[in-house]
Amino acid sequence: MNPASDISVIIPLYNKASSIRRTLRSVVEQRVQPREIIVVDDGSTDGSAEIVQSLNAPLVRLLRQQNQGVSAARNRAMAEASGRWVALLDGDDVWEADYLERVESFISAYPDCGAYGMGFWVETDGRRTLGSFPAQEGEVDFFSLSMTRYVLIPSATTLNRELALSLGGFPEGMRMGEDQYLWTKIARSAKVAFAPHAAVVYSRSAENRSAAIYRAEQTAFSFEDLYDVTADDMSNEYVARVALGKALVECVRGGSDAAKRALRFFSYNRLSKRIERKIRLLNALPRGMRGWVYNLYNWLAWAIARKGM
Repeated sequence: MNPASDISVIIPLYNKASSIRRTLRSVVEQRVQPREIIVVDDGSTDGSAEIVQSLNAPLVRLLRQQNQGVSAARNRAMAEASGRWVALLDGDDVWEADYLERVESFISAYPDCGAYGMGFWVETDGRRTLGSFPAQEGEVDFFSLSMTRYVLIPSATTLNRELALSLGGFPEGMRMGEDQYLWTKIARSAKVAFAPHAAVVYSRSAENRSAAIYRAEQTAFSFEDLYDVTADDMSNEYVARVALGKALVECVRGGSDAAKRALRFFSYNRLSKRIERKIRLLNALPRGMRGWVYNLYNWLAWAIARKGM
């Protein structure tokens, strides 16, 4: 196997004892090996770090820290990495055996980009479906495409390490939308390339779905910071879409004040009015009813769409 000497793999790890073996196996069995595999254990309490140690996997370097969140773990891994590129992977996702080979080839074809995305499968309770991503290959308009498709998701994204760090890395303390926050800064600073081949399996198993209880974020970062009055592209619309989507989830979980603030600030948007209406409707309901109404709405939308197919 030829080493992909400029690619470091970084894996944030928190309580993934049931999946980290499978994840690491998918990396060490790559046809093209990375320069290194950096796993940052973010204060796991289920023995995840001990599992990584017991595997004695080649190229793996395990770092430990107190629980600080996924952004802090990724930032530490990027700072410790030595590769020019960092391939992101979460502790419950897996790569097909040709993933890094394809990434290396893609970087060679488009060497001046700040981020590279790849197609992906979504695995829910053992069943795979193709993810929602663009059909285009090559350098893409990240903001326009990302309004309706996923161009970058963590486990299918490779970043220019120096660029990502120079932009501040992932926003520490932000528990939702931290990846889109950094994607926005990168796409405003550099080109983004995408390849539609699905070589990643993104897990949506029950254990990694978001918690149902709202907790206010303790962070200095906000999507409001990303509004750019000088922007002449779709980036402000994208920021509003992501921020309102986050506010919708927060509203369902009981975060009424956070939702109201997002509605006020991002009212400039033209393309996310449906999300606004959902937030306003749910915010008018008692907190205990919001999850039920939201799930019912989604089920009805799915049933209507399926009937029309």
